[in-house]
Amino acid sequence: MTIEAATGPRVDYSRVFSQAIDRLHAEGRYRVFIDILRNKGAFPNARCFAGHNGPKPITVWCSNDYLAMGQHPKVIAAMEEALHDVGAGSGGTRNIGGNTHYHVDLEAELADLHGKDAALLFTSGYVSNEATLATLAKVLPGCVIFSDELNHASMIAGIRNSGCEKRVWRHNDLAHLEELLAAEDPAVPKLIAFESVYSMDGDVASIAAICDLADQYNALTYCDEVHAVGMYGPRGGGISERDEVADRITILEGTLGKAFGVMGGYIAADRTIVDVIRSYAPGFIFTTSLSPVLVAGVLASVRHLKASSVERDGQQVAAARLKSMFTEAGLPVMDTVTHIVPLMVGDPVKAKKISDILLAEYGVYVQPINYPTVPRGTERLRFTPGPAHDEAMMRELTDALAEIWSRLELKKAA
Repeated sequence: MTIEAATGPRVDYSRVFSQAIDRLHAEGRYRVFIDILRNKGAFPNARCFAGHNGPKPITVWCSNDYLAMGQHPKVIAAMEEALHDVGAGSGGTRNIGGNTHYHVDLEAELADLHGKDAALLFTSGYVSNEATLATLAKVLPGCVIFSDELNHASMIAGIRNSGCEKRVWRHNDLAHLEELLAAEDPAVPKLIAFESVYSMDGDVASIAAICDLADQYNALTYCDEVHAVGMYGPRGGGISERDEVADRITILEGTLGKAFGVMGGYIAADRTIVDVIRSYAPGFIFTTSLSPVLVAGVLASVRHLKASSVERDGQQVAAARLKSMFTEAGLPVMDTVTHIVPLMVGDPVKAKKISDILLAEYGVYVQPINYPTVPRGTERLRFTPGPAHDEAMMRELTDALAEIWSRLELKKAA
């Protein structure tokens, strides 16, 4: 049988895709991934493969491995031991073959970290947010989710995929949140979704006040602590532990790929809620579980940071020092109360230019942060100094930025 081609206009698929990429180039927000390898045990030192002359030494200033736990001897030793004990992969989904004793132990440690009954591991923080929020709202018929306007893309995706009604409240504006809550039917299930530390602006949510509103209007609370777990609190339980409000939050979500230095995401909550997500969330049920090698590394990291504040204290000192140096140099550092140190640029092309010069001429690696990660016109460079960034590195960085700001005739701080 001969099949004849359809007549009429035909879609030029290659042209459509090329135009999509061309738009990003024209707007100055086409993303270029650096080709690097970190130097084991020597973070923030790394080597960059940027040309044909072999690797070039660089200093990394934008890693989310905030405490350099990905380089910690305990973490590496635990991963090596697990690799030689059980092999590389997990063997499948948690239901079929991927539920190892490492997974069980880590979930118990994470539940204990947050003072919750249970915890559940996911392959990433993105997946834990998307899967949990989407599933939770579907289990609660008629649920309305109240979402901070600066919530992470993974939270937005979960809310969208839930198919429920949503109300977006102005960032950290509790009066607006209460106005929206008060306007809703009291009989409707409600969930307030927010972050503890907002990673691009470096500000913090008023968790206790949000919980007060949740109590008043009979709402559940969902707090994303990905940029705070390991970083704050006596044992690294996050802002909720630091502020002694973890027991008031219905579901805490965190990552294992930032301060804990490895990979994965999780939620911690009441045992029944965790069981509901475990039993209903496609993003958990149908995906291969984390490799036990990774889980073993996280387990060592969580246990270490529960007992040690050295890394947290060193990171806070480093962040304060870099903010001070930037301020003294007249650089437009954004005022933050956390470990995030953003420099406002306000233009995607200029932000990329600064990043390129830093890497090519100074051996400094920091990625520009552009739309849609931040709103248009608020493009920035985001620095994450850690306990291993010493004062000499900070001075070299500050001097380099001051020179580039002058060279490009960029606006300095008022």
